[in-house]
Amino acid sequence: MSKRRAFTLIELLVVIAIFAILAALATSAITGTLAKGRETKCASNLRQIGAGLILFAADHDGDLPETTHSNGAQFRRAWIFTLKPYLADCDEVRISPADPLGAQRLAENGTSYVLNSWVFVPQYGPFGEVEARFDNLRRLPLPTHTMLAFNVSDQQPASVLNDHTHCDLWPGNWSRVCAEIQPDRHRTGASGKGHLNGASNILYADGHVAAMEASDLHKLVMSQVPVGKPPMETEDILQP
Repeated sequence: MSKRRAFTLIELLVVIAIFAILAALATSAITGTLAKGRETKCASNLRQIGAGLILFAADHDGDLPETTHSNGAQFRRAWIFTLKPYLADCDEVRISPADPLGAQRLAENGTSYVLNSWVFVPQYGPFGEVEARFDNLRRLPLPTHTMLAFNVSDQQPASVLNDHTHCDLWPGNWSRVCAEIQPDRHRTGASGKGHLNGASNILYADGHVAAMEASDLHKLVMSQVPVGKPPMETEDILQP
């Protein structure tokens, strides 16, 4: 009659450790897959918004819609609702699945995406004179390299009025950037103190969407580069 061999304590601990490692790997893989899915859906939203902006401009001699900054805070003329006829489902498209305040923004007529003020808000001088104006697609010589929209910051309240940035105040001021947009919107794990671990989708004027690493954006901002300012010549194109 054969004797049964029992597990020793060490063997049991090894088996438990192996199961713990496998569980951690499985959890990490699932978390990564979910994060990638949210990033892909966010990019799809932005591409639809980009198509809507281009169609709107085609119907308005190249002019782009207004933000609540330039229309006197009239939320019914906020750009995301002006685009409604050009979007298949405005409520679906205006909220990012990765936005922790998404449900609140939906209820408050807000959006998870903010427009680049360099493009959509005319730049005025000290005496009210227009110094720069790019709110017409025909004024953008390099649309492939012109940023139109970003992911809104978690610090921004869920209000319809928070639909644009103030990019002219960004150079050298990373805290200002993080107060307006979420540079690490797509990441695994919690957002770090400096918001440098992760990336965020950006919509460009030709309709394409590309992710920019938060660390690359930080490098540009802290180098006093006017991020978001439409490039007029190839020499002006941003190089992280």
